[in-house]
Amino acid sequence: MYKIAIRSSGSLLNKISMNLETISLLRFEWILIAIIFILLVMKLTDADKNTKSMLTVVNGLLLVNFLAGLLPMAEGSAFSNFFHTSQLIVLEKNILNLGLLLISFSGARYLYSIKNQLEFYILMLSSVVGMFFMISSGHVLMLYLGLEMSSIPVAALANYNRTLRNSSEAGLKMIFSSAFSSGILLFGISLLYGATGSLSFDAISMSIQPSALSLLAFAFILGGFAFKMSVVPFHLWTADVYEGAPVQVTNFLSVISKGSVIFVIITVLYKLFGNMHMEWQLGVSVLSILTMTIGNLFTMRQTNIKRLLAFSSVTQVGFVLVGIAGATKVANASVVYFVLIYMLSNIAAFGVIGAISESTGKETLSAFKGLYKSNPMLALTMALSFFSLAGIPPTAGFFGKLFLLAAGFGQGLYVVLAVASINLVISLYNYLRVVKTMFMDDAEVALPSIKSNAPLTIALVICVAGLLLVGFYSPIFNYISSFSYGM
Repeated sequence: MYKIAIRSSGSLLNKISMNLETISLLRFEWILIAIIFILLVMKLTDADKNTKSMLTVVNGLLLVNFLAGLLPMAEGSAFSNFFHTSQLIVLEKNILNLGLLLISFSGARYLYSIKNQLEFYILMLSSVVGMFFMISSGHVLMLYLGLEMSSIPVAALANYNRTLRNSSEAGLKMIFSSAFSSGILLFGISLLYGATGSLSFDAISMSIQPSALSLLAFAFILGGFAFKMSVVPFHLWTADVYEGAPVQVTNFLSVISKGSVIFVIITVLYKLFGNMHMEWQLGVSVLSILTMTIGNLFTMRQTNIKRLLAFSSVTQVGFVLVGIAGATKVANASVVYFVLIYMLSNIAAFGVIGAISESTGKETLSAFKGLYKSNPMLALTMALSFFSLAGIPPTAGFFGKLFLLAAGFGQGLYVVLAVASINLVISLYNYLRVVKTMFMDDAEVALPSIKSNAPLTIALVICVAGLLLVGFYSPIFNYISSFSYGM
């Protein structure tokens, strides 16, 4: 009897230990779910009546969420390998958590002015939970569920200014594009199951071989993800949604949503379709050329600053595809590194755009005329972010694009690199004309002096410091490289 009791207690302790280990692997997800629950309780108790106090509490919770992600975390898998985590995945989630915190800080002015702030955060955090499950997926079903969970709340966010026609149009286009891309992705998943007989990442990676069916499955799956990443020719929804959505939602779409899909597409290409590397490298290279070229050409025509950054994001994805096509450990690291830099650049730019939009009610390029004379710090911040997006030294964007192109050079993608070099020159015009407008053009009506609140100032300072330091502090890239993997 005594031995049986000891065995039973030992078995119970083992089960408890295994459950605790499983819970710890989902630390990022549990923390966000706990924050969502706290926000729901705050809504039920009318804690949002005092807007300033409520936003301070929310920003504090997001800060705790980011700091908790920096704590050491073990690698492992759970739920029959449906969910897994690694040091690279932890790093990717920390990057998204940082972006989430900075977007909340930079959007303080907008959030002060709207109703239903808690609902805004609940939708945004629910989308990020889906992204985290998508990034940690070890099974195609988990990948799809995470993708849908991250997409549906974003459609509601795009239509958050319900009184504006453009916002309703943005939400509707977001729903239609998400539904269409999901249908394409699901059809590709069904073909993939027919080709391999499994939906587990490990089983697919070992059994998949180049064939007509597997190539067709890959084409549809890549097409589904291309919609989410705004890859040409699946990019047409991007500008309309970016223009119609609130500035901070556009910021979230361009940084957090797009960054998470880029992280996932690396896993899909390198792990699921690793045996088809030669086949998909050609396709990704062609898409890269089309995306960066058409994105640049459309950017030249834009007079709305949000549409300009929408096509700018299309162009940046074209450069990311060059790095992805490299298919090496260094290529993987260069993509993650570039996403971090792109995040800092865009959050800084949209932070300034949000401040101008809230003060003047305008989002056209002409609204930025003479910005340096009236608001020199905002103009300098905007200029630095655009220099980084253009890849001008000494900003971090220069090193980010250098590493992406170096990854393509390592695979002998010389035609792609030649086109990328031409597009780098074209992009200089697109970004520098905005800088010219701020520093050299005179406004017809003088812009008012905009007083930045503390959260916006903190966000812009962090972004500026990051854009100046990340490129020169080499241990950051080495740290990312130490966790990366290639073909």
